[in-house]
Amino acid sequence: MKKTLSDFVKAVLAGICIGLGGSVFLALLPTDRIFGAVLFTVGLFTICTQNFNLFTGKACGLLEHKPSYIGCLAVIWLGNLAGTALTAQLIRLTRQAANIAAAAQSLIAVKNADSLLSLFVLGVLCNVLIYIAVDGFKNIPHELGKYLALFLGVAVFILAGTEHSIANMFYYAMAGELLSAQALVRILTVTLGNMVGGLIFPAGKILLKTLDA
Repeated sequence: MKKTLSDFVKAVLAGICIGLGGSVFLALLPTDRIFGAVLFTVGLFTICTQNFNLFTGKACGLLEHKPSYIGCLAVIWLGNLAGTALTAQLIRLTRQAANIAAAAQSLIAVKNADSLLSLFVLGVLCNVLIYIAVDGFKNIPHELGKYLALFLGVAVFILAGTEHSIANMFYYAMAGELLSAQALVRILTVTLGNMVGGLIFPAGKILLKTLDA
């Protein structure tokens, strides 16, 4: 029980981090999209350095755990949802609310007009990049390389227009649509895409080890 509660609290904190990254990205739309994408990295940077729980990053390790790990991922997903929603509600209490909410509504309109297949595939591609970012941070021996992996992975997934389920939680919350059926379906679709995308490189590495044995 303590482990589950700890996982949830770390996930809430990670959701807050993504909300903060998402808020600066929205604040800089549409004129400074590139700068906003780079600054969004504050979210994943804090999560990795503080060892918080982000669903998209943790999903990349699914093949390294027992099937019961799915339950842990569900707890983390819910914690991320709570953290992003909390951040959105706090922003709504500030003078920044109108501009950020308007940017979120514009962004959400594009997602709502998209097909579920497109959202799924973009979710897959997003988590390939998240894997590159997180795995690079963990395993690259040089400090500069670690942080370049984070910044490039995040900036590229945003600028490429891919879909990140936890960032979408914040965008939908900021747009006032988080509790809609449409938001739930689309967030879950991207979540599944993220899970698949996070497994591509790990599965490929396992296959290569088998072939090289």
